[in-house]
Parts: sequence; structure tokens; C-alpha cells
Amino acid sequence: MSPNSSRTTRPPQPQTVVQTKGAGLGTFGGVFTPSILTILGVIMYLRFGWVVGNVGLLGTLLIVTIATSITFLTALSISAIATDQRVRVGGAYYMISRSLGLETGGAVGIPLFFAQALSVALYTIGFAESLVNVFPVLDQRLVGVATTIAVAALALTSARAAIRAQYFIMAAIGLSLVSLLFGGSVGPEAHDALSAPVGDVTRHGFWVVFAVFFPAVTGIMAGVNMSGDLTEPDKSIPRGTLAAVGVGYLIYMVLPVLLAARAGSEQLISDPMIMRRIAIWGDAILLGVWGATLSSAVGSIMGAPRVLQALARDGIVPGAFRWVGKGSGEDDTPRIGTLVTLAIALAAVWLGDLNLIAPILTMFFLTTYGVLNVAAGLERALGSPSFRPRFRVPWYLSALGAIGCVAVMMLINAGATAVAAAVVGGIYLWLQRRELQTTWGDVRRGLWMAVTRAGLFRLQDASDPKNWRPHLLVLSGSPTRRWYLIEFASWIAHRRALVTVSSVLSDEGITLDRQRGMERTISDYLARRGVQALIRIIRAPDAFDGATRLIEAYGIGALTPNTVLLGDTESEDHRIAYCRMIAGFHDARRNVVILHHNHDVDFGRRRRIDVWWGGLQNNGGLMLTLAYLLQTSFVWRGAELRVKMVVPNEDAAASARANLEHIVSGLRTDANCEAIVGDGRPFLEIFRESSAGADFVFIGMRAPDDDWEAYYERVQAGVTGMPSTAFVLAAEDVAFSEILVKPEG
Repeated sequence: MSPNSSRTTRPPQPQTVVQTKGAGLGTFGGVFTPSILTILGVIMYLRFGWVVGNVGLLGTLLIVTIATSITFLTALSISAIATDQRVRVGGAYYMISRSLGLETGGAVGIPLFFAQALSVALYTIGFAESLVNVFPVLDQRLVGVATTIAVAALALTSARAAIRAQYFIMAAIGLSLVSLLFGGSVGPEAHDALSAPVGDVTRHGFWVVFAVFFPAVTGIMAGVNMSGDLTEPDKSIPRGTLAAVGVGYLIYMVLPVLLAARAGSEQLISDPMIMRRIAIWGDAILLGVWGATLSSAVGSIMGAPRVLQALARDGIVPGAFRWVGKGSGEDDTPRIGTLVTLAIALAAVWLGDLNLIAPILTMFFLTTYGVLNVAAGLERALGSPSFRPRFRVPWYLSALGAIGCVAVMMLINAGATAVAAAVVGGIYLWLQRRELQTTWGDVRRGLWMAVTRAGLFRLQDASDPKNWRPHLLVLSGSPTRRWYLIEFASWIAHRRALVTVSSVLSDEGITLDRQRGMERTISDYLARRGVQALIRIIRAPDAFDGATRLIEAYGIGALTPNTVLLGDTESEDHRIAYCRMIAGFHDARRNVVILHHNHDVDFGRRRRIDVWWGGLQNNGGLMLTLAYLLQTSFVWRGAELRVKMVVPNEDAAASARANLEHIVSGLRTDANCEAIVGDGRPFLEIFRESSAGADFVFIGMRAPDDDWEAYYERVQAGVTGMPSTAFVLAAEDVAFSEILVKPEG
């Protein structure tokens, strides 16, 4: 009864993220600067006036508040995760994958990479649009392509070089905002935007405008994506991210007031460069918009390749593309990933426009934010001892952030939300089928632990007939030697009952490590064949006594195996010990199913099942239940079920047949009934004659007694050469008739 210890092939382990010295960036340079520069970007300069003109001042302030609230709650969740774990290359993807698992991380990380690659196009298109507005002779598409290539070249030099360039850009943005603050009115419609806008220009609704605006507050990812280049990410990410959100919100709440007071709604909608006309020094706005768009593009083209690098190193991308995870130099710069990002951005620049790309990014970023909030909320709510963030956030705030993301996505575009969910779900299922394995734990185990704990305490009564399931303990030994047992267990379990494949090792020289290795080997073997089962291997000097002790000790609470499935003994020398073991199972109130397998015909054509009826109670009820489960399994679907009964003479046959048909009609099993006249013939003779053409047979057994060994020997000899047969011995205190009979009334 010892398991097969042959080696099996395991799915490839994901590569661990390479640890490098990094660029040694601090809070201001590594998080706050790229975050605030991405926030104060192309949407602020080229679309803020359009937002105010469409929805008015109050509507704009509401949009800013809703969008920033979602970002702020997400920033809190990010801060909690960042202060609990070392956030390495990959930023948001790294956080999600280490909290919710590789499948969830990859399902969000792949769209996140494409969203950030498209962000590069968003910002370079914005730069090109503003430049062409000043120099109309230029071609906007060519300017966008050239700019995209230029920012990629800057990012390839190193993270530190790009950050240094952004300090000058921040100064230019600051100068532009001061110039705007001290500017003046541009026309007679100065106060029109204080109310709901009217006019001849094309207007858009609140949520359409929100979708265009939301990328303006997604800059918190810029700092998170640089996590691998930070000296102290657990300190820098919370401080820099929250500071950037706060500063951005203050600026965004002041700007609409200035715009609404100094220009009319039609001017705000029709003129993307309205800020230049309002500012006291218009060219300062040009410096600001050029600097903001370029810095945001640089931030995105530095972040996207690092997400791709982490995806590749964790084995998320297909094996043929793992080379995109390679880094270069001491800073581990993802140059190959940058080139891939550049190709995607160039395609978007060539084909897209600002108002088309922005809503797409909104959906992807809201999806990422929602999952980040779910990750932080679950970690906090489950109270795992391993989750000890320095920055503590109540779980309900993270939950509120997640709900806000979903609600806003639905309000913006329910169809696009469904598409985004389908994309994420499709990637998740694809990754799940690949059976990726990790060297770290995630929150899913804690979640299932909490659900299991609650369920165990609710399952106080394990004898409810209406919800009875055959929780099977399969004494299979090596699965390769007795696969028919596991196959049969899988058929009747229907993936709705617990199956435990077990074995007793009588070799005392087997170590605990080897025993656990055997369990992993068997688990992998079953998984590759689509069988869901728990594995339990124990050591005992005597295999039969060990099996009896296993039955008595195995299980937790109400979830203990109620049915033991084992093969027929093939050795006369073991029959006494075997029968004693069966008696022990019966005394422990465990149902016993002994499968006498015909190795020559296996399970035949799987078209006919015979049940030899002995009454609705005890064995009869259990046999019909098992036969029904077998008949409704996928491989036995459509098989004929025959219920057979032996009567002493012809006079009793008619009434017995009528009674049997009446009983079976109430069992809802769609079975055919046969009353066979015995005329004094032995049962085994009748059995061999009547069930020779069946593919599987159920026969009840009497309870163990002093003469049970001889009885079992006769039964065993009687089925030799017959189709595969299950000997059924019911012992559980369950009224199986209530499982089968349809209640009246």
C-alpha cells in the first residue's frame, strides 16, 4: 500500500526579481517628483479648460474631488502594502502579485503595462498638439513620433539622468502656474462658466468629461513604478505619493476657479491653449505644457518597461518572450523592455488622438486601482500575522476605494467596463491554466482559511441527509497501480465532495521529508489528470492497523470521511487482517465500498449499471445514491440503470415488481426495475446470469460478524470473472431514503 515514488515534472518556477543596487533615489526625486509631474501634465494644460467649459465650475470641482478621492484611497492602500513588504521592480504589479497571487497580478499587470505604454503616447501627442498650435507649419504626427523616440532615448540613459531632467521641468511648471495666477480675463464672457454651459460648441456629459480628466490624477503610479530604483521604498512611496496627491488636489481646486473667472465656456471648450491667453506671460504656459508632457512621457516610459521586466521575470509572459525581462548595467535598466514600450507608443501616436486614448487609460487605471484596494483591504480584514504595515489603513477605506473604482467605471461606460473585466478575467484564466507556481505566499490562502474556519463552525451537524455527500477516503496505495479507485472516486464525487487519496507506509525507514515528497508527487500526478483530491500518507508498522487508525483520526470537525473506498484483497494471506480492518471501519461508523475490479474489461462500455436491491434502508439506499452519482457523471452520462430484486416464486414477482417500480419512481433516478424469480437457486448463480452483460454492478454486504471472513470469501469467489463490482456496506447514521425519495406536499 505504499505510493509510487517516481519523479514527475513540475511546472517551471517563476524567476525571482533580480535585486540590484538601483539608482539610490530618495522620496523627493524618486517618488514625489515623477508623481507630481505626471499629475500636473497634459490633461491639466490642454483639457482643463475643456472640462470647465463642459460641466461648469461646480461640476469641475466635483470631478476633481471624486477623482482625487479614488486616487487618495488607492494611495493609502499602496502605502499600507509598501510599508509591509519590500516593493521591488514592477510597482503596482509587484504589490498585487505578492498579495493576491501571480494570476491576479498578471491579469492586472499585463493591461497595466499596455496602459502605461499608451500613456507615453498620450503625453507625446499632447506635446505635439501644443507645439503645432504655436508652429502650425509642423506636422503633428511626425512631431509626436520624434518626441516619443527622444523621451525613450532619455529613459535609456538611466533613471537618475531622467530624474535630474525633471527638476528643470518642475521649475518650468512652477513658473507657468505663477504666470497663470497673475494673468487676466480674455473676453466679455468672463463669468459664463460659473453656470452650466450653453452655446453652439459640442458639449459632453459629466461622466464623459470625467473619463477624459481622470488620467490627470493617475500620477501616483509614476513613483510606485520606480520602486526598484528607490533606496527606501517602504518610506519613500507613502510619503512621496501622499504628498503628490495632496499638492495636486490643491492646484486642481484653484485652477478651475481661475479659468471660470477669466474665460467663457465656449472659449474654454474650443481653445486647448486658453491658459496661454490668460497667463501674464503666455510663453511660460508653453514651457510648462512642454515640460509637463515631456516629463510625464519620461515617467511613463520609465515605468512601463519595469512592469514588463517584472512580468517576464515572474514567468507571466510566454517563454518565447522571457528575454524582455533582461536588465542592463548596474542599475538593471530594462532597455529591451523600453524598446518594446517604444514600439507600442509609436503605433498609438501614429493612429490615436488625445480624447480617444484618455478614456481607455481611465479604464485600465481604475481596474488597477480597484485591485490594489482589494489587495490591501483583504490583507487588513483577514488579520494575517504576516501583514504588519507601518502605515496602517482601516480595511473599510480600502473597500470604499475599490467600490468607488467599480462604480465610476460603470457610470463612465458600462460596456467598456464589461470589456475590461472580460480582458482581465481572460488573462487570469489563461494564467491559471498554466499552473504558475511561486516561492511566496499570498492573501488567497488566508482568505480560504477564513472561509473554511467559518464553514467548519457552521457545519455542526454532519448527518443532514438532504446535503449528504460521499466524502471519500480512498485507500489506493500507489495511484498508478490502482488508478481505477481514484477514477471511480472522481466519478461519484462530482467535484462537490471531498476526496482524500491515502496510503499507509509500513517501511519504518522512510523519513518525514521523503513522506512529504511522496505527497507532493502524488498531488502533481493527480492534478495533471484533472483529479481534485487531498493527499494523506501515514507511517505504521502494520498497514491494516495503520489504515484503521487513519480512519479514526483523520478529519477536522464535521469534515471527516464518511465513506472508505478500497480495492479487493488479492492475497489469501492477508484476508484475515483485511476483514478485521473492514470490521474496524464499520465499527467506526464509516460506509465501506470495496471495488472488485475486472482488469480485463475495466469498466466496459460504461453503458449499463446494475444495482441488486435489498430494501430502501441501509445498503439499498446507499447503493442507489452511489449509482445515481455514477450515472450522472460525465463519462457515464446516458448509462442505463437497472434495479434488480430476487423473489422466491412467480406469485410474488408481480406484486414485488409493482412495489419496486413504485419505490423507484419516487427515487427520481430514471431506473428500470426487474423482479427475478429465484426458484431456490443461490443468489450468486442468479447474479452471474443476470449481470453478465452489465458494465458495473453494486451489491450490498451484510454487517461483519464472527463468520464474516468465510462469507466474504464466498462473495469474492462469486464475482470472479464478472464485470467490475462494488461491495457496499452502509454504516453511517444517515437515512439514505431521505436523500432519494421526493418529499410529498
